[in-house]
Formats: sequence, C-alpha cells, structure tokens
Amino acid sequence: MNKVIAFLGESEKGRFHYPYFCSSLEQLATNLGNPPEDSRGLDFAVQALMYERDVIYFRVNQEGFNIKDYIHSLEILKDKTKVKKLDAICIPGVGDKEIILKLDPICKSHKSIIITTQKDLFDYLLFE
Repeated sequence: MNKVIAFLGESEKGRFHYPYFCSSLEQLATNLGNPPEDSRGLDFAVQALMYERDVIYFRVNQEGFNIKDYIHSLEILKDKTKVKKLDAICIPGVGDKEIILKLDPICKSHKSIIITTQKDLFDYLLFE
C-alpha cells in the first residue's frame, strides 16, 4: 500500500473543501487542472505522485490565507471514517499558527507528519 499525503492548495478547477483522491498525474490534472501563478500545492502533489505516493488534494481559495477553507478541509481529515490512512499533510504557503495548531491532533491521530516549506516554517516560528 502506497503512502498517502494530503495537500491543501490552490487549483484551476475542482470543488472547494472536497477530498480528491489521486493516484496518477492524469487524475490530478483532470480533477484540478493547472496551478495558479505562485501556487505550490499542485507542484508538490505532482512530485509526490512521481515518487509513487497517493494524493488527497483539497482545493483552497488562497494558499496560506483563507483560514476557513483550511479549517473546513481539516475537519474532513480529522474524521478517520473518511480518511483511514494519512502519512503526511502538506501545507505550502501556510505559516499561520491557528492552522498549524489544528493539525497537531490530526497528525497524532494518524501518526503522520506535516510537510511545509522553509519559508513557512520560519514565518510560523517568527510570529509565534
């Protein structure tokens, strides 16, 4: 069974807060389209698929800024009847303490990790 990584990011198309399960680049492109400029979520999801990881992608309105979109998507990840296996959660563009703190119980429940960028980690640590 492949590792499963959840991504929260922008995309050209798709429903907001909906978990798109993708195990191929074709599924990812068909469901979500192209990444908007300065978006990193789909780029990281492509990399994960290339390394033979399965992807659960949640479309958010603005990467790193729309807290309500993130909170709504995290509620789905928290529910182990909906997401049975989760090895990591990737949140590019997020340095917001409120969002990151909401990830803690989810990661503990799934025994998973948070994947972020160096810049976002620095923002989180600097503004803590």
